[in-house]
Amino acid sequence: MDVIEETHSLIAGDKVAGTSVYNRAGEKIGAIHDVMIDKRSGKVAYAVMSFGGFLGLGESYHPLPWSTLDYDVGQGGYVVDLSRDQLKGAPHYGAEDRPRWDRDYETRLHDYYHAPYYWGM
Repeated sequence: MDVIEETHSLIAGDKVAGTSVYNRAGEKIGAIHDVMIDKRSGKVAYAVMSFGGFLGLGESYHPLPWSTLDYDVGQGGYVVDLSRDQLKGAPHYGAEDRPRWDRDYETRLHDYYHAPYYWGM
């Protein structure tokens, strides 16, 4: 049996990983590393974007509220309204670190990006 991984409006989570992320100027600023899904609602809450580094060294991970991403068919990737400087100051963590995914952390993420809280949608 063939598994459908993508339709016109749906995509499998494992196909999202590795998708490029661009800023509005068309510059590639990272790639989707993973997605975080709310267990209760089933909604995608965050895209965790890898940023910087070389060959996996020095890479940092930036959780982006899902609502901050727009998919651009022409670029074949997601577009965010952020500059590299904004990302450098954004909440992030390294490969050896893990944030405490509690409501305080999530609130700081949403407030930094001026994004609506996914749990209030």
